[in-house]
Amino acid sequence: MNPFQPAATALVAAPQRASTTISTLKSLLDRYGALIAQMVRFGITGGLMSVLVAAGYWAVATFLRVEPMLSLTLNYLAFTMLGYALHSRWSFKGHGARDRSTLRKFRFLAVNSFGFLLNQAFIWYLVKHLHGPIWWSVIPILFVTPLVTFSLNRHWVFG
Repeated sequence: MNPFQPAATALVAAPQRASTTISTLKSLLDRYGALIAQMVRFGITGGLMSVLVAAGYWAVATFLRVEPMLSLTLNYLAFTMLGYALHSRWSFKGHGARDRSTLRKFRFLAVNSFGFLLNQAFIWYLVKHLHGPIWWSVIPILFVTPLVTFSLNRHWVFG
């Protein structure tokens, strides 16, 4: 062995075989496929609902000059039942038991109310307290609240 010519280094891993990679991906899909499908469906439905609520809130507060926290309240009331119908029938279809409908509706209302209060806190802090423009509060309404409500809906409402 020549000391000036090092042997192959152990830092380079042998390439994985395609069949191993496919097997690993199949295993992950088997394990997390339902969760991924729910996240995609919730992303579409929840994204649509978030955009409708945020756009309605912004439009009513900006163009009709309705106080921002009242504007969000009006939009919350307008879209809550639509959200329940879409999430229960599509976002979380096939997930969890479908008995105890009244309890599930109560829990959905509780989660939605928590999301509403979270959004009100964003409005209060960003628009009222910091005196920022109305659109500042749209950002966390679109990107923070849906993550929180997805988790709560999946585990507590439709779980």
